Amino acid sequence: MAKVVVLGAGISGHTAVSYLSKYLKKGHEVVMVSPNSNFQWIPSNIWVGVGLMTPDQVKFKLAPVYKKMGVVYKQAMAVSIHPEGDAEHNKGYVTIKYVTGDDKDKEEKVTYDFLVNATGPKLNFEATEGLGPHKFTESVCTYDHAAHAWEKLQESFKKMENGQKQTFLVGTGHPLATCQGAAFEYILNIAFEIKKRKLMHLAEMWWISNEYELGDFGMGGAYVKRNGYVTPTKIFTESILKEYGIDWIKRAGVTKVEEGVVHYETLDGEFKTKEFDFAMLIPGFAGAGMKAFNKQGDDISSEVFAANGMMKVDADYTPKSYEEWKAEDWPSTYQSIKYDNVYAAGIAFAPPHGMSKPMESPNGTKIFPTPPRTGMPSGVIGKIVAQNIAHSIKKGKIEHPHQASMARMGAACIVSAGYGIRKGQAAVMTVNPIVPDWEKYPKWGRNIDDTVGVVGTAGHWMKLFMHHMFLYKAKAKPFWWLIPE
Repeated sequence: MAKVVVLGAGISGHTAVSYLSKYLKKGHEVVMVSPNSNFQWIPSNIWVGVGLMTPDQVKFKLAPVYKKMGVVYKQAMAVSIHPEGDAEHNKGYVTIKYVTGDDKDKEEKVTYDFLVNATGPKLNFEATEGLGPHKFTESVCTYDHAAHAWEKLQESFKKMENGQKQTFLVGTGHPLATCQGAAFEYILNIAFEIKKRKLMHLAEMWWISNEYELGDFGMGGAYVKRNGYVTPTKIFTESILKEYGIDWIKRAGVTKVEEGVVHYETLDGEFKTKEFDFAMLIPGFAGAGMKAFNKQGDDISSEVFAANGMMKVDADYTPKSYEEWKAEDWPSTYQSIKYDNVYAAGIAFAPPHGMSKPMESPNGTKIFPTPPRTGMPSGVIGKIVAQNIAHSIKKGKIEHPHQASMARMGAACIVSAGYGIRKGQAAVMTVNPIVPDWEKYPKWGRNIDDTVGVVGTAGHWMKLFMHHMFLYKAKAKPFWWLIPE
């Protein structure tokens, strides 16, 4: 009998535990440890943030789904990993702390044969003074944050209806923040709602980003095929912002937020401010903050995790200049660099390097996007980790017949504005591979035939379809595994 423990019920962790429950039948145990009682379909939080969906439409209770799967569910926070066990335990275990019920704050040691760290990111609001929904800016990173953003957005709409001008500021809230795509989609939805209310003459909308050029999206930008022509995502993105009446500030690292004003530093080393009435800024991401200890009780966190708290896996972390980085530096199995039976899936793994060129101001501030790993890549990684663990258990030895490098993986991003069958449009961008490979594709960095940008209603319909399709899959409805990640 083998026991597999998965930490985190986000897209990657939930995907991993779903496939593990499918592949490992009687005689094996699958355990999910997550502090959250709900699964949330994060891409739809954007619609919650503009009042087009409620939180209940993007989430569901985890406990009934895991009961149906036969997965042991512990609503708890993982505190530390002990891959070598200790004097009491001969195999690895995780120390967890329960977060609810009669057992709240009680600690437990959960042993494992295989461990999947899918804890996702810590939303590092505190890395930027004044940032976050409990301070001066909004967020759409969770359904609760998005619901709060909608409350604040309505206040601005009411002021506009009373003739007051409002300034909206959306983008990245840290010099190294990622998830530009989510922020970009949100500002387009704000613009759509303002236009729908015929209040454009009272709105000033600004996009603020740490990107060197717009359309970087943490992927170093891309060249996309559009209407028969090859266009850089810079032009693609700028044209969309112009269409929606949005101005922009680029090469900006937000360093502090006060009530109604953002402080930022530019790549040129200038310190500037921007006033706002409503702001939604994406925070920087960090690891979940777990510690790791060896059998003697020594702290080995620096050997297991990178400096940002994310887990080191089968990647090449050798320090290199940007020009020396290669596509093969990226991991393909997500196995821990130190322990064979430990894996990191989704945002929990430490990237070997960024895709965007590192930039630094004359003051020494690093200002550039870090790599995105949300959505489709997280789901694919969760699946192949589950497949490899199930294979290894059945074979009795650790093997990795399934691989999924982001340097070999394609992805699609749908930035939709509006809601409903008849209202709304979307910008759809596909890239293949996600990590540019300039050796294989010396002209464009990617396969230009698979890297496409399209704007229209069809993409908007696709986004709506995906919302319902992926919630169906996540709920483990009949034949859920037929739906691709």
